[in-house]
Amino acid sequence: MVQVWADIYTDERDVNIDVSGGGTGVGVSDVMNEQVDIAMMGRDPDEEEIEQGLVATAMLIDTVVGTINVNNPVYDEIREHGLTQDELAAVFSKEITNWGELVDSDVDEPIYVYGRSDSSAAYQQWGEFLGGYTENELEDMADGNFDGDQQVAQAINNDSHGISLNNINYVYDFNTGDLEMNIRPVPLDRDESGTLSPGEDFYDTRDEFLTAVEEDRYPSPPARDMYLAANGEFDEDAADFVEWVLTEGQQYVRDNGYAPIDDEKLEEQREILEEAS
Repeated sequence: MVQVWADIYTDERDVNIDVSGGGTGVGVSDVMNEQVDIAMMGRDPDEEEIEQGLVATAMLIDTVVGTINVNNPVYDEIREHGLTQDELAAVFSKEITNWGELVDSDVDEPIYVYGRSDSSAAYQQWGEFLGGYTENELEDMADGNFDGDQQVAQAINNDSHGISLNNINYVYDFNTGDLEMNIRPVPLDRDESGTLSPGEDFYDTRDEFLTAVEEDRYPSPPARDMYLAANGEFDEDAADFVEWVLTEGQQYVRDNGYAPIDDEKLEEQREILEEAS
């Protein structure tokens, strides 16, 4: 999303913005060491970072979902009834290792859990959602680990017995917003009723899902604020860009697979930016 913003912003102005990845940890380290002007963060800044002078403004809501294959042996049951937070925790912690056991059926098929081998704020948020697991704990319990969303998505696309997590842009087709390839989101039975109520059933299209995120019908975590951060203060050019992101730039958020933050929070972020500029 930041690359999209940068392209639009620089196309209209005489300024260059170079965007590179590497994860939240790399971004924070680089900005605190004054190697970059702005860091991208996929989690809240922690107390130590704030004490060291890191200042961060939320820019959008990013979301990950549990993912399985449409040819999963119990896909129909999961799609109809959803899984609770406790059931997902039992799967990712290997307490439950059989698909039939998970949905209380006669199916005798193994569950293969796939995780992330790279440093991932999304994986960290997923661990928090499951009950406070760290990235390392999830990695140690997984049957296999992959470097990045793309490789995880490919593993789930190819394995009818696999389960993992992905950013929603790897679940829904970017152009149509419909479900993509063999990957399917795991619906959450948040009220633990054993079935998906109308308010819990919003996974068929990206637009439905993002509306649910905006209405707080999908939990946080694993929905999470994404931030732009600076060391102490944003310099003039950086502040101008972040101000644009928090105003005109918000119109591009939803079309790129993210949920915008609400107007009240946007105003709070602009106040943070003003104080740190």
